[in-house]
Amino acid sequence: MKTIVQISLDLTNIPEALETAAMARRAGVDWLEAGTPLIIAEGMNGVRALCEQFPGIPLVADLKTMDGGWLEAEIMAKAGATHVVVMERAHPETIKCVVQAGKDFGIEVMGDNLGAESMVDSARRLEDYGCGYVIHHIGYDERRGIAAAGQRQPSPLDELQAVVDAVSIPVQAVGGLTTEQAMRSPEYGAPLVVLGAPLTIEADAFTTSKSDDLEGQLRMICEHVHAYGDVGPQN
Repeated sequence: MKTIVQISLDLTNIPEALETAAMARRAGVDWLEAGTPLIIAEGMNGVRALCEQFPGIPLVADLKTMDGGWLEAEIMAKAGATHVVVMERAHPETIKCVVQAGKDFGIEVMGDNLGAESMVDSARRLEDYGCGYVIHHIGYDERRGIAAAGQRQPSPLDELQAVVDAVSIPVQAVGGLTTEQAMRSPEYGAPLVVLGAPLTIEADAFTTSKSDDLEGQLRMICEHVHAYGDVGPQN
């Protein structure tokens, strides 16, 4: 598939999410993500607002479903989400319910392997259950806790190539990547590049970055990522 740039709107209010999304779209970002903090703070109103403001643009609702799979996917689909996220650590029946809801409502399902004992085996299971994408994810708390203990933070890049090689569906890597690392994800065969903290989101404040010329930086990143062309599974 062609390389895609997605912005993670891990913010806590709708006006800021809409403003940041508009800036990202001007810069060339392809997909929008209603991040978990936005959904927790604003509920489906955040998803609906993004859908209404940016019709026709793919919209990921990152609720990180763990139970009630079909119902949660239904709610997000009816709010306008085109992609929903289910956790691999959920019960297999929950994942299957989300996948079924994806078929019923015409939305895509992304499986997140955060916290998995084996990232590679987890990715394989997500594909086997019918997910259309793998989110290869090192969590926020995990990274901070390990760093606080004076140890090296794990990076999604540590096992990204192995995860990509293990599945035949598109993979995205998230969690603690620098901007430069995220931009290089296509070199591992991962076509979906997600931008959040630290470039676009202040990691500890969950507000839009105050970086100088953020829109210009995003435009440069989009041009760089899009230049990779077709990467990973050709679907």
